Amino acid sequence: MNKFRLNRRTVIRGAGTIAIGLPWLECMTDKTAEAQTTATNAAKRFIAVYQPGGTVMNRFTPTGTETAPVLSPILSPLEAIKSKINIVQGLTMASAVGEQHQAGIIAFLSGTEQVTPNTVYSRGPSIDQVLAARVSMGKPIRSLELAIRWATGKSHGRLHPINSLNFENNTSFSPIPPRIDPQAIWTEVFGSLTTDTPTNTEAIRIARKKSVLDFVDRKYAALAQRLGGGDRLRLEEHLAKVREIEMGLVPPDQPPVTCISPMKVDTSDYNPRAGLNSADDGSIRDTASDAAIPKVGKFMMDMAVMAMACDRTAVASIQWSDTEAKHTFPWLTLPDHHHFYQHDGGFRAAECEKIANWYSQMHAYLLQKMQTTMMGPDNHSLLDESVVLFGSEIQKPDLHQKDNMPFILAGNGGGMRTGRWLRYSSQPHNNLLVSIFHLFGDNRTTFGTARHSTGPLTGPTLT
Repeated sequence: MNKFRLNRRTVIRGAGTIAIGLPWLECMTDKTAEAQTTATNAAKRFIAVYQPGGTVMNRFTPTGTETAPVLSPILSPLEAIKSKINIVQGLTMASAVGEQHQAGIIAFLSGTEQVTPNTVYSRGPSIDQVLAARVSMGKPIRSLELAIRWATGKSHGRLHPINSLNFENNTSFSPIPPRIDPQAIWTEVFGSLTTDTPTNTEAIRIARKKSVLDFVDRKYAALAQRLGGGDRLRLEEHLAKVREIEMGLVPPDQPPVTCISPMKVDTSDYNPRAGLNSADDGSIRDTASDAAIPKVGKFMMDMAVMAMACDRTAVASIQWSDTEAKHTFPWLTLPDHHHFYQHDGGFRAAECEKIANWYSQMHAYLLQKMQTTMMGPDNHSLLDESVVLFGSEIQKPDLHQKDNMPFILAGNGGGMRTGRWLRYSSQPHNNLLVSIFHLFGDNRTTFGTARHSTGPLTGPTLT
């Protein structure tokens, strides 16, 4: 008589595509199939955050060591979440070739040269769009591009190389205009969510689980009759455990809820299209919209976090403005626009530091939201399965330098080790993008302009 052999694919077919994990049985000898079922540790979510105007480097740079960094004045708001971030320094944005600000924002996520006037926008896709094809396939929204107080100054409220962060993953590499109206975003992302109460949803989930257990119990009991003595004993013990699980399936008093539509915020004082009325020099101001920036920004971040928790998308980007940022900062008692403090009015280091510190506060808000958003039965956080990249288009505002760029990486997606200060010696920032791809299980060796991409980061690694 031929010896009976079994693989898990056969079990799944026999169980009508419903299966509960089996114990190891001697008749399972297909090592190839077993290897194919091994789960990977690839990152699942990606968020890119752009803040304009670089930073004040001597007030941004930490002290301490790689594994015990002491945060600087600009980074101090991130102290509570420090164990989940990496400060990345020493990288040069060599691919930012073209107009000073335009080339920087284009290269940030694409790693490509602009080289005007031959190329107005990017020469390749942005990393978020390439990742979306990998991790966001089948989700209602492929990627969620958000922007606050966008297209000020010379772009006059319209798409322009001076405000374009995202580029399509196709042969045209077309710029993608961000979503800028917070109320329209809420309706698009959350307007179609079901209205089941958490308790009803949990009860339905448990009822389905119990019915599945009944079904597979019967199927595997029949299978046991065809097994040898040792395998039959193992399977009977396993089915007894399955029945114990069923008996323990009772709804908790307060079931954990991850996917909830974020509370709507009144943004009637904010005009998302204020840029249409802007002046090249920033002299035309909308102080009401400017004053609402912190409120609108937090609302946008809340929506980005919950869009991922609800599995509406796995990829998002947040632009705090365009590269000109010709809006004011009433909540910081700074009456002039950001570009004025960068160099239009001479380099104002104190004012630029104050603005950069505020952006760090907003970054901390986003990361803490992600850290307190629980995902999956093992209760890991959204931040644990994500990679978040923070950056700008220049390093030193007055000289438009692009060496030693100020980057921050956060999250433990793909097994990234955090709580570190990573210092490099003039490697191209394209290598950072390649290393991010690796966290998502994409082991490509280059990205963007080839001559500015030499592989993943060498020296301190992300994992």
